[in-house]
Amino acid sequence: MKTNRPVTLRQEQQHERALFAAILTLRSVEECRSFFRDLCTPAELQAMADRWAVVELLERGLPYREIHRHTGVSVTTIGRVARYLVGGSGGYRAAAERLKPHA
Repeated sequence: MKTNRPVTLRQEQQHERALFAAILTLRSVEECRSFFRDLCTPAELQAMADRWAVVELLERGLPYREIHRHTGVSVTTIGRVARYLVGGSGGYRAAAERLKPHA
């Protein structure tokens, strides 16, 4: 996160809300892909995709070391994702639950 920005906390929150509102306007995986490829550097996009892959593997019950072998993601990052999956803001959990096939 940048420091010494001429933006107030309120402005930062407004910018974040506007970003999330823009994301909610997207209607397909292809639109999301285009938006995020424009918004993010390739490294940022890869980091997010890696973290989402970790969520999927954690949901399947794979051990951290096996997830590391499959993804190359550090065990530290896997642990961080696992913590947020259980005790974060609920974003990982909501998306993971909505993507589960309905029995």
